Amino acid sequence: MKWFVGLGNPGREYKDTRHNVGFMALDRFAEEHGLAFKESKCKGWLAEGNVAGHKVYLLKPATYMNLSGEAVRAFQQFYKASLDDMIVIYDDLDTDIGRLRLRYQGSAGGHNGIKSIIQHAGTQTFNRIRIGISRPHPAGRSVVDYVLGEFNKEERKLLPEVLDKTGEAMRFALDNPFDQTMAKFNS
Repeated sequence: MKWFVGLGNPGREYKDTRHNVGFMALDRFAEEHGLAFKESKCKGWLAEGNVAGHKVYLLKPATYMNLSGEAVRAFQQFYKASLDDMIVIYDDLDTDIGRLRLRYQGSAGGHNGIKSIIQHAGTQTFNRIRIGISRPHPAGRSVVDYVLGEFNKEERKLLPEVLDKTGEAMRFALDNPFDQTMAKFNS
């Protein structure tokens, strides 16, 4: 079993924001593989099914970004799931727009969703696919306003390709160790 956690905020007002790129990646993956999200006991929306012969769960926390760890913990407890089988997908300011950066451990780096997962999981060691959103320009612009803002026209052109690449990394990770996935998809 593999479980993918896409980070974002619930609600129509956040749907197309930079901070919701984790939700976007899971929505695209679910659509490609015929999986449907339903409300779950895990404080979020859950899609489940078989992909390439593997049992797969997709979790979108409904707790808002800053409390994402609550949904991760609820899923982990309910399904007796191992953190070794989890991959978290989220936005990253320190990675250029349109690029991916995969890691298996590290600090939250200022990302409140990751901070919450670290707090609730009790470890900084878990697999991550970070989708680049770049830093706001000009420098000094509010980071909160930036991540909660929608992608601009040029950025939107890059989204389909990076979401496709994220889906490829997710599928590759089903059959391969995460260190091999990192070697193949770190750009």
